[in-house]
Amino acid sequence: MWTQIAGKVRLALSPLMNHWWEVPLYVNALGLTTSPIPYRGEIFEIQFDFVHHQLIIQTSQGLSTTIALEPRSVADFYREFMAALRSLDIAVKIWTSPVEVPNPIPFEQDSEHASYDADSVNRFWRILVLADTIFKEFRSSFLGKSSPVHFFWGSFDLAVTRFSGRRAPERDGADPITREAYSHEVISAGFWPGSGDIRGAAFYCYSAPEPSGLAQYPIRPAGAFYHPGLREFLLMYDDVRSASSPKAALLDFLQSTYEAGASLAKWDRRELERPPA
Repeated sequence: MWTQIAGKVRLALSPLMNHWWEVPLYVNALGLTTSPIPYRGEIFEIQFDFVHHQLIIQTSQGLSTTIALEPRSVADFYREFMAALRSLDIAVKIWTSPVEVPNPIPFEQDSEHASYDADSVNRFWRILVLADTIFKEFRSSFLGKSSPVHFFWGSFDLAVTRFSGRRAPERDGADPITREAYSHEVISAGFWPGSGDIRGAAFYCYSAPEPSGLAQYPIRPAGAFYHPGLREFLLMYDDVRSASSPKAALLDFLQSTYEAGASLAKWDRRELERPPA
């Protein structure tokens, strides 16, 4: 919920970018950051520091303030966070209802969720650091349009997306957010901590729109599989972690699932790819 609050500030103040690329956070050497946010001719940045467990807001005028990351309710964090922004003369209004979660509670009313496990947070971020590095290596061999490697605070996943360059068919009944996100053909891969039927963290890859025969296409490594409910390929994090070469296993998954989608959807792979450096 705390990352949603910071992310919504970035969303409120940043110009619209294609596929909502003004929304996510980014992995850096301390945790997750918004990157610079424009404000009245200046910029400021919100940094979640998962090493020292603090949130830092810094401005281009040399001002800064810090909030401790420790067990407290979402409501308490929201009040202190908004007060910290005001102390830096940053005035912003956000929609306070969380997104992409069941039974959302407005931030200012949420006294139910009040945990912060510093060890688990640090371990999760260190997984993001490793995944971010490997995703960037995978991204480097693609010449076509590709997203940054970025962390979506709604679904809580680290993702990188490749584009064929062709527009996608309109989705019947799609909301404006979905229409913009999937306006063009994509193959998207990422890391996700899991929820619902998926009882563990997993790497994933999906094609949108999904080409015929994708579920049957052979992929690597041996533990990877297609999940018919999610309509995604999955490789469980524990299978990567226990592999003789976790990096090689993950790169194999990313490449083989991309090849599945790109081949079946007839992407112009000769023009879009180059051999890895």
